[in-house]
Amino acid sequence: MARPRMFEEDRAVEAAMRAFWDAGYEATSTQDLCAATGLGRSSIYNTFASKRDLFERALRHYMDERNARLAELMDGEPPIKEKIRTVLWWAVEPDPADPAGCLVVNSLVELGPRDPEIAEILRRDTETRVRIVRTAIEAARTRGELSAGHDPLALAHFLVATVSGLRVAARGGAGRATLESIANTALALY
Repeated sequence: MARPRMFEEDRAVEAAMRAFWDAGYEATSTQDLCAATGLGRSSIYNTFASKRDLFERALRHYMDERNARLAELMDGEPPIKEKIRTVLWWAVEPDPADPAGCLVVNSLVELGPRDPEIAEILRRDTETRVRIVRTAIEAARTRGELSAGHDPLALAHFLVATVSGLRVAARGGAGRATLESIANTALALY
């Protein structure tokens, strides 16, 4: 009995996401995708319109997972400084099973300047993350956790940019002490 196609698609998207995350879009060949997903070339092209289609689905999958995790944290009860520390430490201590860096940041650097459709997807993703963080910072300011002088939008942009910088630094080989130093400097602003 054949497995349901949706299961195969979900599994293939997850596996492709990890392959693209590790090597980037251009450096990930169709053969790499076959090896990662366990699907043959014809199955990949019968299931997904193209490598580009599979990449876009993998990128959206990555963004949806990460944004859901961020929203859950920011909607939670801990004080804002603890929430911000958690977000920063996701970059300082990433899951060891994950490739280095961030698929969003890697894709922005690799494809953003020459692929307007991907650039727009990434821009909207950044807006989503900034909105999630800004809402939490505004609520914290209302509760008196932050002074009225703190600009929630600026702090949200700063956090998103700092996490992106931490991911780039980690991918570039920065050590734990360097990453902690950057994160602790950022945390002092909240």
